[in-house]
Amino acid sequence: MHYLKVTVRAAALACAVAAQPLAAAQPGSAQGYPSKPIRFIVPFAPGAGTDTTARTIALKLSEAWGQQVVVDNRTGAAGAIGVDLTAKAIPDGYTICLISASHSVNSAVNPKLPYDLVKDLAAISQASSLFYVVYHNPSIPVKSIKELVAYAKSNPGKLHFGSSGTGGLQHFAGEMFNYMAGIKLVHVPYKGTAAVIPARLAGDVQVGFGTLFGVRPHLPSGRLRALAVTTGKRTPAAPELPTVTEAGVPGYEVDQWYGVLTSAKVSAPIIRKLNAAINEALKSPDVVKRFSADGSTPTGSTPEQFNAHIRSEIAKWRKLVTEAKLELQQ
Repeated sequence: MHYLKVTVRAAALACAVAAQPLAAAQPGSAQGYPSKPIRFIVPFAPGAGTDTTARTIALKLSEAWGQQVVVDNRTGAAGAIGVDLTAKAIPDGYTICLISASHSVNSAVNPKLPYDLVKDLAAISQASSLFYVVYHNPSIPVKSIKELVAYAKSNPGKLHFGSSGTGGLQHFAGEMFNYMAGIKLVHVPYKGTAAVIPARLAGDVQVGFGTLFGVRPHLPSGRLRALAVTTGKRTPAAPELPTVTEAGVPGYEVDQWYGVLTSAKVSAPIIRKLNAAINEALKSPDVVKRFSADGSTPTGSTPEQFNAHIRSEIAKWRKLVTEAKLELQQ
């Protein structure tokens, strides 16, 4: 009997030890993650702000984990293709995606998207906050937001603002400005951000909403003039510029944020591990320096905070469409 008890206990112990690697490998477990390369989808073209942000984060994750994090640019459909791929990927945590504020606009106005940004995707962390600059071609005689509003009211329908495309954040930044200022700048969409600045320099359109990175090279020569920033408070990146609220349109604020998400079916432990690693990467001095070059600020957040932010942004843009009676034509 004594021998039998010892044998049974030994067998039970052996089974428990043998089962440990299997438990660690169960889907949803964060133990041992990541054990292979991670695919980091960017829904926009190489060289865009989303692309450089994703590559900066990917490098830090690769260094921290000893696993390659590969940036995969999947463009098309205003960024929807890359997000849809993420939503439908195997939910093992090895496919993540960087989105921008434009995705919240898209979700607010496009009922035909193949995914639900809130239900089919899981927020991991907000990565950064990036303001726009309101700027203009010097062919119009204004030097402040108040003067721009007054000029637009005196010349209805004569001023145009360009954007990177219908339904994007630049477009909606202009439409919100129109609505809150009580004016009508006529929207002119272009195929991408790269085409907007040359049009503004040529005077084809007079007003713009763009990043400091894109506008700044043309400010010293006076070919373009900056009037204000779209942040809620002044930014250290351009302290001389007032906010739009300060300058005469109270309550106006637009943030071109970036953030990381994955499939909604990925387990909470893996999302938490991704969140911790991304937030740690965003604290790195070299990341802060790299982001500040284009006027953005690393933020970081909990998954819950980023999820709430996405929901509030979608609600904000839906409200604008309804109240301003916007009719979006491609």
